Amino acid sequence: MKQTLAEYLEAGYALTPEERLEAARMLRQSVEQETDAGQAEIDAAWDEEISKRVAEVLDGSANLVDGPETLAQVRAELAARRK
Repeated sequence: MKQTLAEYLEAGYALTPEERLEAARMLRQSVEQETDAGQAEIDAAWDEEISKRVAEVLDGSANLVDGPETLAQVRAELAARRK
């Protein structure tokens, strides 16, 4: 028979405070590990994107815009959206 979350919690309350703390740490670690598993894929995708952008800058195919011009473009775009 599969236990429900409520049953797990009820069993957890029977533990000592130290045991509950350790159980909480272990549960949190298990969630973080599952979350971290996808991080390697995200990091790899960003590495690929960064490499692509650097190559575009180096080969001259990137359209580079200086800071003040970029800010002006962003401000103009935001102003147009507010209308």
